[in-house]
Amino acid sequence: MWQSSAAAGRLLLCSGRSWLQLRGYSSTVISGKTVEDGVLSSFRSICGEDGVSLGQAVREQHGKDESVHRCCPPDVVVFPRCVEEVSALARVCHSHRLPIIPFGTGTGLEGGVGAVKGGVCFSLRKMDAVLDLHPEDFDVTVEPGVTRKALNAYLRDTGLWFPVDPGADASLCGMAATSASGTNAVRYGTMRENVLNLEVVLADGSVLHTAGKGRRPRKTAAGYNLTNLLVGSEGTLGIITKTTLRLYGVPEATASAVCSFPSVQAAVDSTVQVLQAGVPIARIEFLDDVMIDACNRFSSLNYPVTPTLFLEFHGSERSLEEQVSTTEEITQSNGGADFQWARDAETRSRLWKARHDAWYASLALRPGCKAYATDVCVPLSRLPQIIVETKEDLIENRLTGPIAGHVGDGNFHCVMVVNPDDPDELHRVHLFTQRLARRALAMDGTCTGEHGVGLGKRSLLCEEMGDPAMRAMQSVKEALDPLNLMNPGKVLQPGGPGDAQQLFLHLD
Repeated sequence: MWQSSAAAGRLLLCSGRSWLQLRGYSSTVISGKTVEDGVLSSFRSICGEDGVSLGQAVREQHGKDESVHRCCPPDVVVFPRCVEEVSALARVCHSHRLPIIPFGTGTGLEGGVGAVKGGVCFSLRKMDAVLDLHPEDFDVTVEPGVTRKALNAYLRDTGLWFPVDPGADASLCGMAATSASGTNAVRYGTMRENVLNLEVVLADGSVLHTAGKGRRPRKTAAGYNLTNLLVGSEGTLGIITKTTLRLYGVPEATASAVCSFPSVQAAVDSTVQVLQAGVPIARIEFLDDVMIDACNRFSSLNYPVTPTLFLEFHGSERSLEEQVSTTEEITQSNGGADFQWARDAETRSRLWKARHDAWYASLALRPGCKAYATDVCVPLSRLPQIIVETKEDLIENRLTGPIAGHVGDGNFHCVMVVNPDDPDELHRVHLFTQRLARRALAMDGTCTGEHGVGLGKRSLLCEEMGDPAMRAMQSVKEALDPLNLMNPGKVLQPGGPGDAQQLFLHLD
């Protein structure tokens, strides 16, 4: 239940210490009288009694995402209903030097919502309106409580859809904040390519429109690209309260296929050749032999336990025939076998079942364990090498980590299945994820293709970008958030020695 009584406020805040201080983390010290008579009453006057919560369960719910990073609950959770309330709440936080942590649906994978320095969580679920749909212009504006599934349901009768699909039913503004991607990126791009404008509340409460208020052109050469500066900022520069998105026409026809290969190299070679042939493929997903075996067991399937590609094609009936024919020739020339094609929705769904159930299939390999997904991205030509080396690393260190990837853009995930009660295994997983990221960096790749930096990859970001770029990022942060109130401790600021390890080695 939500709890906002004076007694609860006094219990939590009048001691002048936050809950995170009791857990050993530094946090903003808040005067009890100021909070009870000032800040909390200000919050309630802005978003109502039921828009402020001090309840432990609510705070813990908003202190963690789907990652393995420990729960770091905020001191207070507020539930604004509009941008004006977000702005007013931010002004209160700014005047009292309180950290601000935006929260969408909590589906992130790098600890981005943990209140590591205490403060106020802005839960944006009540802002759930779809605004300004322009079907003739293929764009729409949404508030942060709108998820991708909700938007596509809203668009169902318009002949349009939004294709960026990270797997989870994430908030669209949260997807912009983390620069989300997914299975359709090879054809439709990531959030960076599909966001036209953002409404953002800055740390001092001012409201910024990154492309100008109400603007929604398909391209622009006007000034700095503030939109892409905020896309991927992970709540460290401001709170995204609206995003204007590109939409696409629902394809006339869709076809899917599954194909097994004798090796990782053969599967990736096929992918590269399909792209070089100009086939406008919508999805090319890769599952390694371990993942295929897990999916077979979990979903009662019988795919060959070898590296496998899952493919999907969008277009007209005639273009699909050409795409499928060209792709089949290419895959067969690389040793691909056991093709299974599907056109109707029911059969396509059955073919894709293994890919959709991969997370749960991985967990089923070790009942009672937890799963943690980490991702990297490399140039396509380096993908076979990094996957082979990663699989050797997993075997050598006695770790369970099935691999699935968006092979069309060189991005893949290791789903680490770990025993949360085994400190030694957790330590080995932590070291493995560091080696995996550095292996990607050594191959001219990135430490994260789509999960983001959050808490877990801050030091890796420094290694990837170098000192001049990090100084530039820090200057941007200081210009927009000089008091370091926006989601502090994420992306740019490394913790003390062992901090990332301490946060990592705790699964709730």
